[in-house]
Parts: sequence; structure tokens; C-alpha cells
Amino acid sequence: MKMVTAIIKPFKLDDVREALSEIGVSGITATEVKGFGRQKGHTELYRGAEYTVDFLPKVKLEIAIIADQVNSVVEAISTAAKSEGEGKIGDGKIFVSSLEQVLRIRTGETGSVAL
Repeated sequence: MKMVTAIIKPFKLDDVREALSEIGVSGITATEVKGFGRQKGHTELYRGAEYTVDFLPKVKLEIAIIADQVNSVVEAISTAAKSEGEGKIGDGKIFVSSLEQVLRIRTGETGSVAL
């Protein structure tokens, strides 16, 4: 089992969700987060004063899947979350890690059956 964590731009959430639904992913956890990387921040003007916004709004997706689905899930996310053309700084990142155990609380099912 694998845990795929993706950090994407908020307005790409619906596109990514639809792309994952099309390949059979049945569950996603989405969290609103803030962060920065190469995109850095930007400056804004508020009441005549200029200030720097370091942390930008992002959406963090967490998807627990069986190992066989990793390539198709990563491809679906990267295609749906990428900006038009060559892509742009700030499009996001995808992390894949091993998932030791899963337990469905309601039924007590464990392992890939619980996904």
C-alpha cells in the first residue's frame, strides 16, 4: 500500500478530483494549507503600505492506494494539476511513501481491504 501526498494550486482541485475519479480512486482527503518553495511569495499593497506575502494558499491531497495504482495516480495528478503549456513555478509537488497499515474503524478490516 502507498500514500500519495500532493500539494497543488487550489483552483486545480476539481480537475484533479475528476481525473482521479476517472481512474477509479474512491477516496481523497483534501486540506487547505499554506507554503512556499521556488515560487517564493509576492508583494501586495494594502492601505498604501507594501508588504510581502511569503506563504501562498495551496491544497494538500492525501490518497491511500494499493501499490499497483501508483503510476496511474501520479500521472493523473500531474496532468490535471499542471498549468497550461510547459507548466509554471508553483504547480506543486507529489510525494509517494509506503503505508504500513490501514484499519477501517467501522468494520475492523485491515490492509488493502480497508482502502
